[in-house]
Amino acid sequence: MELAWALGQLGAVWVAVVLGLVMLPSALGVSLGISEAYIWVLVKTLEWATLRLQKGAKKPQLQMPRTSIASGIIERDETPMEKEIALLHGADFEFSHIFYFCRKGFEAIVEDEVTQRFSSEELLSWNLLTRTNVNFHYISLRLTVVWVIGVIVRYCFLLPLRFSLATIGITSMIVGTTVVGQLPNGSVKNYLSEVVHLACSRILVRALSGTIRYHNKENRPQKGGICVANHTSPIDAIILTNDGCYAMVGQVHGGLMGVIQRATVKACPHVWFERSEIKDRHLVTKRLREHVADKSKLPILIFPEGTCINNTSVMMFKKGSFEIGGTIYPVAIKYDPQFGDAFWNSSKYNIVSYLLRIMTSWAIVCNVWYLPPMVRKEDEDAVQFANRVRSAIARQGGLTELPWDGGLKRAKVKDTFKEEQQKNYSKMLVRNGSVG
Repeated sequence: MELAWALGQLGAVWVAVVLGLVMLPSALGVSLGISEAYIWVLVKTLEWATLRLQKGAKKPQLQMPRTSIASGIIERDETPMEKEIALLHGADFEFSHIFYFCRKGFEAIVEDEVTQRFSSEELLSWNLLTRTNVNFHYISLRLTVVWVIGVIVRYCFLLPLRFSLATIGITSMIVGTTVVGQLPNGSVKNYLSEVVHLACSRILVRALSGTIRYHNKENRPQKGGICVANHTSPIDAIILTNDGCYAMVGQVHGGLMGVIQRATVKACPHVWFERSEIKDRHLVTKRLREHVADKSKLPILIFPEGTCINNTSVMMFKKGSFEIGGTIYPVAIKYDPQFGDAFWNSSKYNIVSYLLRIMTSWAIVCNVWYLPPMVRKEDEDAVQFANRVRSAIARQGGLTELPWDGGLKRAKVKDTFKEEQQKNYSKMLVRNGSVG
């Protein structure tokens, strides 16, 4: 009996802490300063750990990892193909000319610039997470003690707290949107729907120990527009909804995600497509145009890359989002990998494993920049407009801009792209006088 009473008291204290100190302030958008203090302690601890690593690492294999993924493991010659062909000795084609392509092929095999964007970003220093490097915590006893304490804190305190908050947030989202969905369409329903979405999103962000800095809020997406952002993680949508409501666009899912989709669409004009519908490009465009034409509806949130990239780059934007018309509101999202890896490698981890990794990280810290709205120019096609928006996002977020399709994460290069490169090469040969 005494044990049951003690457990009951402990449970009551836990509920009071979760509700009073975390959930209610989060839902109301109020900060008690706990997250800021937690991040400050983390920063100081990681700085100390970095100094210990620098002092204790004596063997080459224990030195700091390379500073940037862009530095690479090979030295590349970035001379364009046109100049390479022009510099080839002799006017006529020689068999030795193929060594240019051999070299480029070897470089791509050793380290191409696409597949490395689908693996976790490398860190400047160890962040006391075992998943980054299993050997660093053996450098000194004090570092090992701090690492063990971190494991206990993350798995025995933070994980239960975050799981409780996530459960409350998801349940509140389902129940709240279902109730609001029963109201007649009008301003009251729209207002309550936005309140529910904002409150639940803030609880879910707090469940990830999220610390988000929003910049240039005067450029926030407006109703009747289209918000496009670079894509690193499924939580990108929650990060943005924490500061404003959006109409989501996506494919209909089953399971828990399907339950959330069916509940939220009753209260908010989200655009969900069946698997057969999403392949019909004209149907998708038609429904999105109808949504944008209604200036009373929330801005659409779209991730034009179509897949998650590892927080270092922005890859090709699909042109469909830029054929709809209307105003585009670009948003750049950049996560701080020092506190946790937000990138979802869907080829390696399922959604449950990914969420477990996120919830056992130190925190999710990121910056969000709202860029000035952009419209398509008269002499600009959809592809050129998409590239212009992508460039603006890449510059603001400090990301590398790549022309490659993110679909290469799971598919091979299209034959049409190979043929295009072959035609370019043949044109250069003719222009240089090597042929004819």
